[in-house]
Amino acid sequence: MEPDWEGGLAELRAALGRKLLERPAERLLYRYDALLSGPAPRAVLQAESAADVQVALRSCSRHRLPAVARGGASGLSGGAVPTGPALVISTTRMTRVSIDPAGRLARVEPGVINQQLQELLRPHGLYYPPDPQSSRQATLGGNLAENAGGPQCFKKGVTGDYLLELEFVTADGQLWQMDRSGTDLPGLIVGSEGTLAVITGATLRLSQLPSQVRTARALFGKLEEAGRAVAEIIRRGLLPAKLELMDQASIAAVEQAFHLGLPSAAALLLCDCDGEDPEEVDREIAEVALAFRSAGALQVDLASNPAEAERQWYARRSVSPALGRIKPRRMNEDIVVPRSELPQVMQEIRALGDASGLPLVIFGHAGDGNLHPNIMYDPAEGRWAEVQALAHAIAKVAIAHGGALSGEHGIGLAKRPFMAEAVPQETLRAYRAVKRALDPLNLLNPGKILPEERPL
Repeated sequence: MEPDWEGGLAELRAALGRKLLERPAERLLYRYDALLSGPAPRAVLQAESAADVQVALRSCSRHRLPAVARGGASGLSGGAVPTGPALVISTTRMTRVSIDPAGRLARVEPGVINQQLQELLRPHGLYYPPDPQSSRQATLGGNLAENAGGPQCFKKGVTGDYLLELEFVTADGQLWQMDRSGTDLPGLIVGSEGTLAVITGATLRLSQLPSQVRTARALFGKLEEAGRAVAEIIRRGLLPAKLELMDQASIAAVEQAFHLGLPSAAALLLCDCDGEDPEEVDREIAEVALAFRSAGALQVDLASNPAEAERQWYARRSVSPALGRIKPRRMNEDIVVPRSELPQVMQEIRALGDASGLPLVIFGHAGDGNLHPNIMYDPAEGRWAEVQALAHAIAKVAIAHGGALSGEHGIGLAKRPFMAEAVPQETLRAYRAVKRALDPLNLLNPGKILPEERPL
């Protein structure tokens, strides 16, 4: 049955009034995320409550209208980009927060920005460990939909590790509230990129802010030496809070953009160790420094105070904003590989970039084996096919070394073409069975994650 847009929009107007945007100039603002863009949606719902989402999805179900949930649009895989006529459900007005300091819990709606939650928690001596680099823009609903990580995921875990209860609306407009006991349906919804349900609330587990933090920075003459340093840290049984990588191109981009006095090197690793016992944290950061040196580090510096550590982390957070100086657009890959494979993987990816002639920048959460090779390009140069070919080649490197296509950005549109190679057909059939069970009409974020089904 074809979508009944005339009848569906009339019903949505009557039920939602001013919350429904239909003017072309308004709709155009909802056709993109941080990486890709698509057609303008037919309408946009600025949802203010779970009840609004229920009303919208009931209408969509009755009239066969595709619906795409959207948070802060900081995603890097095209996950919130419409692929055709659709209703975009924006959750950025759903911003209620309730904090239980004694229980170390936060009840949040999906439009709460990650950084805003951190600021609310700080006076209580608490924090929410998942901290994607886009935390100043990314919403918690988007974090949950992508199972976002961030620099602390090496030690502290990813979004799904902090979820206790989830509220969501399924494609038929039914509202569900579930904890994670028994069959863990919330765990299935997390990371499903809005293809199974629209998240409308969550109860999150919080942590105490560590009282002791030490920071070390190491410079390397070869990219693969930085990979060996990560493997050596793992071999020694160390568990830093953060372990981040910048390659030569990302170091140069940040320095040209922000003039931070960064030294020239083929690679840079930045590490935090944290805890409550000063002697224990000092011992761990000293062990990390030894691992850096044993892998061939040219220079290892320990931050002497929090201000110096913040300057070093500011450089790492500045990578993405600085890349626009290289080319106006980028394809941001998000592979994850076993940490023992990092030296070889980084060497192979660097060789692919050099052979392609396209600028390639490598950075990421090295401690978790999560790399972000960014292919820089200018649409005016007409090299999109080459960009896609290089992205495909990088994906093949990850798969060949026992890795996966995505560590935290999701599959979305960008990596969907590679799924048939990366995931066994039996697994894809299981994914499709779950999709049919929860969204039998294929209305929620259609055209994402799963490749076209092959005929039997």
